[in-house]
Amino acid sequence: MNGKLVVGSIVLTALAAGAVVYYMQEYGPYAAVSFTPGAEIVLTALSGTPEPIPVRDIQGIDGNSSPLKFRACFVTEQSLATLTETYRVYEAPTPLNAPGWFDCFDADRIGEALDSGEAVAFLSQANVVPNSNDVEIDRVVAVFPDGRAFAWNQLAPGTEK
Repeated sequence: MNGKLVVGSIVLTALAAGAVVYYMQEYGPYAAVSFTPGAEIVLTALSGTPEPIPVRDIQGIDGNSSPLKFRACFVTEQSLATLTETYRVYEAPTPLNAPGWFDCFDADRIGEALDSGEAVAFLSQANVVPNSNDVEIDRVVAVFPDGRAFAWNQLAPGTEK
């Protein structure tokens, strides 16, 4: 009987530890992002100045364990034609996967749309995380023709270590 109690407590402890590790990997590093009304998302104009764009239905996450954890989903009313005439197109967009529970952000779908030309990527801000160990991190925004848009941070092209 004592052996069953010992084995049972070991199994329960292992299950509890596994649950904690899973939670800390999947949910722990992320927190909801608070956006400043009127300046939620910026795009870099052709002149080089970041400018806020009007958006709605914005939701985002970020984490302090890595500058690459930022993700956001939103809708913009500006047309792709207006955006491409006004803001810098980003030449090497690479959407990064979001945690499974942040289901508005599908990196594979966004990447396919960018590759096919269905969506267009814009530079939101260059070097959005200053002083990050000589690695430049850009914020990128991909916009679909229907106004759905997605933002993420990625390593700037040519700065990979």
